[in-house]
Amino acid sequence: MNKGRVEAFTDAVIAIVMTIMVLEFKTPDQPTFKALAANGSYLTAYLISFLFIGVAWYNHHYMFTLTRRVTKRIYWLNNLWLLSMSLLPVATAWAGRFISQAQPELFYFLIFVLWALAYIALSHAIVVANQGDHPEVSAKIRHMLVYRLHTSWWFWVITVAMAGLIVFIWPPLSLVFTVIELILMAIFTTDDSDQLV
Repeated sequence: MNKGRVEAFTDAVIAIVMTIMVLEFKTPDQPTFKALAANGSYLTAYLISFLFIGVAWYNHHYMFTLTRRVTKRIYWLNNLWLLSMSLLPVATAWAGRFISQAQPELFYFLIFVLWALAYIALSHAIVVANQGDHPEVSAKIRHMLVYRLHTSWWFWVITVAMAGLIVFIWPPLSLVFTVIELILMAIFTTDDSDQLV
């Protein structure tokens, strides 16, 4: 399958998701910063989701730049990954509107978990597709922090603890957890990630 076509389709879907998210931000009824601040919880959720998509796209772009081929399995797992990301506008709007309520924050967190699982499946499929003829590509993808983080047992222990306990104690903690992980993935990218063309 033509790698460029899959990348172009992915970029288009991600651009639409980002656009939908900003359209959910309501224009204040009054010309005051106080009225703007009334939308502060949604703005917070939106900024986190924007960072989420930016980090996800960067890592996705890195993997697709490296891979030599896109198999049918990679194509469909990429679509699953896009599906999980396409749910972000709904999760962001709900979590932003009810930032201190457990169920909307848990839903946002579950979308993040679904995205992580889809990302693991996609990145693993890319590793497998390149293992035989291009083992250096597989090695680079396995070395990515996002790959190492999401395939570690302790990440999933923390994730289950977050979903099962902490979100019900202080719901915005799901957003805090998400931000911490995203910042780590944004900062600790592979050394050559900004050198690929």
